[in-house]
Amino acid sequence: MKKVIIFGTGAFAEVAYFYLTEDSNYDVVGFTINKKFITEENFCGLPVIEFENIESKYSPTEFSMFIAIGYKNMNKIRANIFNESKQKGYQLISYINSKATVWKNLSIGENCFILENNVIQPFVKIGNDVILWSGNHIGHHSTISDHCFISSHVVISGFTKINSYSFLGVNSTIRDGVTIASECLIGAGTLILKNTKKGGVYTSKDATLLSVSSDKLTQI
Repeated sequence: MKKVIIFGTGAFAEVAYFYLTEDSNYDVVGFTINKKFITEENFCGLPVIEFENIESKYSPTEFSMFIAIGYKNMNKIRANIFNESKQKGYQLISYINSKATVWKNLSIGENCFILENNVIQPFVKIGNDVILWSGNHIGHHSTISDHCFISSHVVISGFTKINSYSFLGVNSTIRDGVTIASECLIGAGTLILKNTKKGGVYTSKDATLLSVSSDKLTQI
């Protein structure tokens, strides 16, 4: 079993530890974060080591790493740790859940995390450091560039391009052939029918509260 250190001690790190332990051939041996954020010596029953000196205890020739940091600051915090880890010489693992539907020709980079019930069609290309939470549809011939976070039940139709540092919220839908520019935030439930602008924030209108109460509805 390949030995892995997880960067992070938050909820994402706990989730990553669970999946890697229960559904992979990786052996998680410890956690690491920057020294100033360490508040406890152990997490999930394993040691927490300061990232600044991680290679002195866990040599990159013997251990790999996974960066379990979320989408804060449009994925740039995770991207910075990704780059620092590569500079230290670590190989960053990618995890694909056994209950995901993935074809053998999938092109995927390092530090990707693909959870259950994702359907990834043929000829899809996924870059480095891409998080796909559960239940998404990634259409054929689509590309997801580096450092993106796709939440849950997102539909990315065929021939779509998602550029780097983008975040797609729950139940958002991207029409086929559309390009999502870099650093875009697509809000929950938002339908995108045309190309977006770099750094754009796209959201749907909130649900409308009607003046009638539900017990007065005669047909439903």
